[in-house]
Amino acid sequence: MAFEGLSDKLSAVFKKLRNKGKLTESDVKAAMREVRLALLEADVNYKVAKDFVAKVSERAVGAEVLESLTPAQHVIKIVNEELTALMGESNARIQFSSKIPTIIMMVGLQGSGKTTHSGKLALHFKKMGRRPLLVACDVYRPAAIDQLKVVGSQIDVPVFEMGQIEPLTIAKKAVSHAKDYGNDIVILDTAGRLHVDTELMDELQGLKDEFKPEEILLVIDSMTGQDAVNVAAAFNEKLGITGTILTKLDGDTRGGAALSVRAVTGAPIKFIGTGEKLTDLEPFHPDRMASRILGMGDVLTLIERAEEQMDAKKAEEMAKKMGENTFDLNDLLEQMKQVKKMGSLSSIVAMLPGAKKKLSDEEEAQGEKQLKRTEAIINSMTKKERAKPSIIDAKRKKRIAAGSGTEVSDVNRLLKQFEQMQKMMKQLSGNGKQGRKMRQMLSQMENQGNMGGFGGGMPF
Repeated sequence: MAFEGLSDKLSAVFKKLRNKGKLTESDVKAAMREVRLALLEADVNYKVAKDFVAKVSERAVGAEVLESLTPAQHVIKIVNEELTALMGESNARIQFSSKIPTIIMMVGLQGSGKTTHSGKLALHFKKMGRRPLLVACDVYRPAAIDQLKVVGSQIDVPVFEMGQIEPLTIAKKAVSHAKDYGNDIVILDTAGRLHVDTELMDELQGLKDEFKPEEILLVIDSMTGQDAVNVAAAFNEKLGITGTILTKLDGDTRGGAALSVRAVTGAPIKFIGTGEKLTDLEPFHPDRMASRILGMGDVLTLIERAEEQMDAKKAEEMAKKMGENTFDLNDLLEQMKQVKKMGSLSSIVAMLPGAKKKLSDEEEAQGEKQLKRTEAIINSMTKKERAKPSIIDAKRKKRIAAGSGTEVSDVNRLLKQFEQMQKMMKQLSGNGKQGRKMRQMLSQMENQGNMGGFGGGMPF
C-alpha cells in the first residue's frame, strides 16, 4: 500500500515522542530531523520536505505545545494539519461549464494510464447522472482507439472516433456531436507524450487554445516517484494544468508524488486510482490521506465505499435483524457477499484506525481462504440449517463438511464463532447494564483506534 514505509517511520518517530512525556525544544528538533529523512526516503521533493519540516518545527516549539500535558499529541496534530495543507487542505472538485458540454483534456506520459482513467472518470460522472462522451484523440499509439472503445463498452459510455486523422479535427467533430446528442461532458483522451517533445506539446496547446477546456487533468503514475513531480512541473509550465490524477496508489509506491505534486505545481490532486478495475477511482481528500499516512485510518472513505457498493435496503434489513437478534447464517452469507464488493482485505484493513498498515501476502491469502471456506460451509447447509443453526447435529456436520470440502472441526469452529457473535449482538442490543457496558467498551476502542486485531477470530 502507498505510504507504508513513510507511515512506519513516522509512527516510530511519534512513539519516541510519546515515551518522553515532557518534551524539550531539542526533542522536537531531533524528531523533525527524522521526519525530514523519512520524507526524503519516501521520494518527496527536497524543497517540499525542507519547507514542511520548517513549518512544523516553527509551530511545534511554541510554549503552548511544550508546556501542555500531552505535547506529543500536539506535535502529531500539527503534522497532520501541515500534511493536509501540503496536499491541498480540501477536496478539489471538477469544474463544470455553465454551457454544455464541459470539456476535459486528459494529458500525460505514454503508459501513465490515461486511457483507462479516462474510462474511470467517465464512469464516475455517469454514476452522478451525467452523460459523458469519450473521444479518441490518441491517433499515434497502436490500438489506442480500440482500447478506448473496449473501455467505453465495459462501462456503457459512447466513444467518438474518426480513425487516425488530426486530433484537433476529431475534437471539433466530437464537441459538435456532443451538443447534438446531449452529452454534457466531453473527455478528450489525448496521446501520451514526453514533456520534452515540442511538436506533440504544441498539439496539446492547440487543443487548449481551441476549446479552452474547463479541466486539463494530468495523469501521473505515482510509481515513478520524484520523476512524476518533474513531469508535472513541465506539463504545468506548458499547459497550465488544473489538476492531477495519481494512479497506482494501491501499489508499493513510496508516496512522494502525492506529497509533492501540489506544492510544486499549485494544481490540486483531484482523483486517485486505487486499483485496476474501472470502479477503482476515488476523489482525493487531503485530510483523509493525511490520516492514513499517520495511521489514523480513513473511516469516511470506507463508509462511502460501503454506501456505494452495498445495497441500502439490504443494509437496513440487516441492521434491523441485528438489533432484534434475529440475524442468521443466511444473513451472514449475504453480508460477506456485500463486503467482498468493497475490495480486498488489505484495502479495507488499511482504512481502519490503528490497524496494521498492510497485510502480508500470506495474511491476505489466508484471509481470503478463510472467507471462501466459510462461504463454502454455509452454502453446504440447507436453508433451514442456516436459519436455525442449533438443529445442526453430528450427522449434519459430517454432511456439511463433506459438501464443502472441509473438516468437521471447521464447521464446529464456524458455528461456535457465530454463536459468540449472536451473544454479543444480544448484549449490544440490550438496554440493561451489560448492554451499556459493551457499547461503552466498543466506543472507547474506536476512540483509541484500537483496531489492531482486525478479524477478531470472527468468520468474516
